[in-house]
Amino acid sequence: MDIYMILRVLLYILLAPVLGGLLSGIDRVFSARMQGRQGPPLFQPFYDVAKLMSKQTTVVNSIQVLFVTSYLIFTIFTGALFFAGGDMLLVFFALSMSEVVMVLAAFSTNGPYSIMGAQRELLQMMCYEPMTLLVAIGFYYANGSFMVNELAKADVPAIVQIPGFFVGFVFVLLIKLRKSPFDLSTSHHMHQEMVKGLTTDLSGGNLALVEIAEWYDVVLMMGIVGMFFVTSAPVSILGAVIACSVVFFLETFIDNLFPRVKYMTMLKVTWSVILIFAGTNLLILNVLK
Repeated sequence: MDIYMILRVLLYILLAPVLGGLLSGIDRVFSARMQGRQGPPLFQPFYDVAKLMSKQTTVVNSIQVLFVTSYLIFTIFTGALFFAGGDMLLVFFALSMSEVVMVLAAFSTNGPYSIMGAQRELLQMMCYEPMTLLVAIGFYYANGSFMVNELAKADVPAIVQIPGFFVGFVFVLLIKLRKSPFDLSTSHHMHQEMVKGLTTDLSGGNLALVEIAEWYDVVLMMGIVGMFFVTSAPVSILGAVIACSVVFFLETFIDNLFPRVKYMTMLKVTWSVILIFAGTNLLILNVLK
């Protein structure tokens, strides 16, 4: 087994929650500045999780704990598979599985807000899942492989051949990262009309595990964004980091700029963007090849 692969996986497992927590803190600070507020300190997400860990965990039933724990495990496995250089298709399938487990955790509580959040989460998955699969197909068209290791050895950045897929993926990241105008199932901000929706009935350690899983998820999403820019040249990593930074701040900017839309609007707009950008890009690739 490749020692570098093991090292990448270990670094992801150990450092992703740290980086993800910092990104969450940066998001809060940036949002507060845009709204003219002082806002919380940079490390507030870590303080919140530590406080949740110290609180008593109230559970509706034992299966809820299993689902929440499985959500964290699947999320870590998905990121580890990606940074190990595994199959991109398998990465997205595992990512879908983690989301399904989280939905099951919400449904298991029988709480009205949790169930409503779970139903909305399923609708959101219907919006972004087609795009994630198209991204894997786009990478295959660009470099002839689904393996992340081989995609990272390309001579030309994938963004050159599949810019439409990049635009579509950045757009659906608004849904995946729970940003306005598409934070229907739950929200990181105070304007959620159904309390916390998907996570309403989670508390203490369970809610902390969900927060940590989302930190892992953010790092994975930024890693996929970076794949559009990574090539065999080491300097491309710097370009990928810059691109990830721009995308992250763009997502936060849009989050603070637009009000939430209704689910039908989300479906129409998302699928329209996927069809126009990714669909057109895929058609062009087929014609050229």
